[in-house]
Amino acid sequence: MTTTPRRSRITAAIAAIAAAPLLLAACGSAVSTDTAEQQSTGGAVTIENCGRELTFEATPTRVASLMPTQTELLLRLGLDDAIVAQAQTSVSPLPDDLTEKADDIPVLSTDAPPTREDLLATKPDLVLSPTSYEFTAEQGYASIDQLNDNGAEAYVATGGCADRRNSAEVTDVFTDIENIGTIMDTPDAADELIKDGEDRLTAVKDGIAGHTRPTVAQLYVEGNSLTAIGAGVEADIIKTAGGDNVSDPEDPQFSDFFAAEINPEEVISRKPEAIVFGVTGPEHEEQTRSYLKKTFPDVPAVKNDLLIAIPESDLHPGTLGNIGAVETIAKRIYPDAF
Repeated sequence: MTTTPRRSRITAAIAAIAAAPLLLAACGSAVSTDTAEQQSTGGAVTIENCGRELTFEATPTRVASLMPTQTELLLRLGLDDAIVAQAQTSVSPLPDDLTEKADDIPVLSTDAPPTREDLLATKPDLVLSPTSYEFTAEQGYASIDQLNDNGAEAYVATGGCADRRNSAEVTDVFTDIENIGTIMDTPDAADELIKDGEDRLTAVKDGIAGHTRPTVAQLYVEGNSLTAIGAGVEADIIKTAGGDNVSDPEDPQFSDFFAAEINPEEVISRKPEAIVFGVTGPEHEEQTRSYLKKTFPDVPAVKNDLLIAIPESDLHPGTLGNIGAVETIAKRIYPDAF
C-alpha cells in the first residue's frame, strides 16, 4: 500500500488540466459532452464514456474503485463481492452504513491515486474513477492504455471527463449509476438508486420554488490562496440549491477551468449573501471560517453567519454527495422552506 502527501481537489484538478492533451490522446478521441449511451451488441455491453466506447463481453468480476465516492456507488448497487481494491480512502469517509462492508476490501492508497504497479497487480477488469487525473501516467499512475493492455476498462465519472469538466451537472451522477448498473448487470438496483436521488432533488426544487435566489460565492481557501469556483458540477450544485453564483461561468477566467484564483477585493465587491466553501476536514473548516471572518467582516454572508462548509468529496464529479451538498446548501439559504 502506498501513502503519499494529500493534495487538495483544486490542486489535483489543475494537474489534470495540464495533463489533458495526453489523456485525450490516450483515449483515442475527444471527450463527448453528450449523455453516455448504452447499447447491446450480440450479448456484449457497450458504453460510451468520455468519447470512448467501452465494451464488456461479460460482467466484470474484479472492480477497482479509485475514490470512496465510487466505492459508495458500487456498494449501493450491491456489488460488494466484485470490488477487489479501493483507493484514496483517507480523502473521505464512507457513510456509516457502508463502512463495515468495505472493511475487507484491500486498500491500495490513502491520500493519492495508487501507483501503476499497485493497481495493475490487482488484475482488475474494470476501474472506476471520478476524473481523468487518476490515469495520468506522468504522475506514476496507470494510464487508460496501460489498463486496456492489461485487460481492464477504465470508466471516468461523466462529470469528470476532461472536456465536460466545466459543464458538468449534478444529474450526471444518474448517468453513471445507469451505466454502472448496465455494465454490472444490476439495472433494478440502479433504477432504485436513481429514483431516490431524483426524489431528493425534486424535494429541494419544490422547497425553494417561489423564493428569491440569494447571491452565493463558492470559494476554496488553501493557505493564503483564495480560489473562486465558477463552473463545473460545483457551480451546478449552487444553482440546483437555489443560489445565484456571483462567479459567472461565462467569465473569461472560467473558460478553460472551473476554478480561478482571485483577490479578496473581488469577493467584497460582489457582496455575496452566502459563502459556500469546500473543506477536507474539521481543521481545514476551522481555518477557512477564521480566514473568511477576518478577510470579509463586512460582507453580508459573514455578517449573517451564512458560511456553509461542504465536504470536499461531496463536490467531486460522479458522487451521490453532490445531492447531499445541494440539500445542505438549500436548507441553509432557505431556512424557512424545509
